[in-house]
Amino acid sequence: MSGAVQGFLLDELEEVGLGSLAPTKRTELSRGAWVDVRPGWLAGAGTLFERLARDVPWHGERRQMYDRVVDVPRLLSFYDEGDPLPDPVLDAAREALTGHYAAELGEPFRTAGLCYYRNGRDSVAWHGDRIGRGNTEDTMVAIVSVGAPRPLLLRPRGGGQTLRHALGLGDLIVMGGSCQRTWEHAVPKTAKPVGPRISIQFRPRGVR
Repeated sequence: MSGAVQGFLLDELEEVGLGSLAPTKRTELSRGAWVDVRPGWLAGAGTLFERLARDVPWHGERRQMYDRVVDVPRLLSFYDEGDPLPDPVLDAAREALTGHYAAELGEPFRTAGLCYYRNGRDSVAWHGDRIGRGNTEDTMVAIVSVGAPRPLLLRPRGGGQTLRHALGLGDLIVMGGSCQRTWEHAVPKTAKPVGPRISIQFRPRGVR
């Protein structure tokens, strides 16, 4: 681990806890999509990053890409309904998000998918969470980021102006409405020196 990353993590080591969701800022997008952003919702992001990096059973995946099989450029771990989450604060976060969005979502957040971006070579390509109900129904995906900030990009499906959110340090973004069907999001590779980041994605049943 580099000195810069060690310094970042030491600066952030503090008690882990959740703030209020009340000041969350909503941005209305096109075609019925929207995003809510709450910077620094989770305090002690460095502490949580350390615990998740150490305790989560991370694994790599390989996927077909045209005529060859390639490594997925990030580490993954998925917690389905009923699976114990790897840290109590994730249970608290899922419960808080369910309570805050209950009237709009109409159902609880059920699953948690974790992605570990180890450096600037790790990324995720443009996509929407359209496996399952997300392909045909409005839904929500809530993402909490811990570790060093990385840009999450959003653009209309089919092309258009790209929006950029630098997420890390306990930041929360919630993509709602038609966002998974009509917009795409990505975390691009970068040649700049960046520290590691873990994202935690909470989703309702039947959305991936």
